[in-house]
Amino acid sequence: MKLIYIANIRMPTEKAHGHQISKMCEQFSREGEKVELWVPARRSSLEGDIFSFYNLENNFKVRKIFCLDLFFLEKYIGPLAFWLEFLSFYFSALIRAAFLAPKTLIYTREVLVCLFRIFFFRVIYECHSIPKKEKSFFMISRLADKIITISANLKEIFLRQGFRENKILVAPDAVDLSIFDLRLSTREARQKLGLPPEGKIIIYTGKLKTMDMDKGVGDILAALAKLPADVLFLAIGGSEEDIAFYQKQAQELKVAGKVKFITHVSQNKLAIYQKAADILLMPFPFSKHYAYFMSPLKMFEYMASQRPIIASDLPSIREVLNKENCVFCQPDNPADLAGKISLLLKDETLARKVARGAYQDVDKYDWQQRVENILKFIR
Repeated sequence: MKLIYIANIRMPTEKAHGHQISKMCEQFSREGEKVELWVPARRSSLEGDIFSFYNLENNFKVRKIFCLDLFFLEKYIGPLAFWLEFLSFYFSALIRAAFLAPKTLIYTREVLVCLFRIFFFRVIYECHSIPKKEKSFFMISRLADKIITISANLKEIFLRQGFRENKILVAPDAVDLSIFDLRLSTREARQKLGLPPEGKIIIYTGKLKTMDMDKGVGDILAALAKLPADVLFLAIGGSEEDIAFYQKQAQELKVAGKVKFITHVSQNKLAIYQKAADILLMPFPFSKHYAYFMSPLKMFEYMASQRPIIASDLPSIREVLNKENCVFCQPDNPADLAGKISLLLKDETLARKVARGAYQDVDKYDWQQRVENILKFIR
């Protein structure tokens, strides 16, 4: 089967969706599909190709599709830069798709690609959120042959709109266990990274904001003010702009000396950082997106690390984590977060218990099983 994955995003990108898309293409190819990833021919400040940047097996083709890449003029032409890229990419992709064999399978995370049904292709739409313009969104997504949702809550939303249950599969995100299941002690990890061997280290990984929404880093900084002086917080993966924003916030809260911000690092190095942690944090605020739509990659990476997790008590998180493999905190509550951090730092038995529980549960969330389930469903 020839499978075309269409993604209108800059690749490679430091954002999590780039990693998720590339891992899916790699695994589809490992399962025997002939895979092409179609992305816009856009400029990137990041070094290396997709395979080296994401540490992938070079087993699928990346096709750069023509587009008007004028984002360097965005401060002069504003939203026009987006619309010119958007329209030119889809127009170019449609022209190229017209020459594909009719049995080609189109896979995408972008609802507009469902319109490629005009060429009688099978289109599989993987949904990660529901946009504000729901009416047009559901009208277009009905064109998809099958829909993959990353959470059960997302599936329920489609069902309430009258979609057939046998058209939708819930497939949470996943983790590459060959990278994140390291045999490395906390002390060894800290030695490799040049981190202090003593003291407590709490870590958050990934982008610091999504769609300009805080992902809980603000609450971590506020919680730090209530924690002992020997607790060091590492935030790994933020953009320079977001780091500057939170550094200012840390200074205002008088905790700047207890915080270290680190920009994007490779998956292999990220795995070492997680092993260096006493606690891994996911204190997402309460919002519709965080509570019902998301399936964060960091959650599965954390589970593989054999380190205790503190996460916000949200329905989306509860689909994977529970009281046996996680300590829950109240969203938007720095005081409760500080209390849960203190609890885990003091109670080593509890910390070992939830870390072990998460590690035992992560086996079913690897990329191979995710892709196998999806292929079985769409066939």
